[in-house]
Amino acid sequence: MSSYMVGYDLNKPGQDYTELHDAIKAYDNWWHYLDSTWIIVTEDSAATVRDNLKAHIDSGDELLVAKLSGEAAWTGFVEKGSTWLKNNL
Repeated sequence: MSSYMVGYDLNKPGQDYTELHDAIKAYDNWWHYLDSTWIIVTEDSAATVRDNLKAHIDSGDELLVAKLSGEAAWTGFVEKGSTWLKNNL
């Protein structure tokens, strides 16, 4: 299993994020404490995750899926968020 950061900008004014959020939440293990940043844990490749999520954004939107190395540092998250990161990165 690998951890991937998913970041996006939906550029059309008034765009609804529900469909994209539901697609990300379809992955069994996910983290979301920052507005447009999620982390998911999956056996899929970055390209497969991108392709799965791409179906839920418009052509003018931006999407990044990047594999995480396991090294990270953070601050300001509640204990639940920090615990998830410690257990999944």
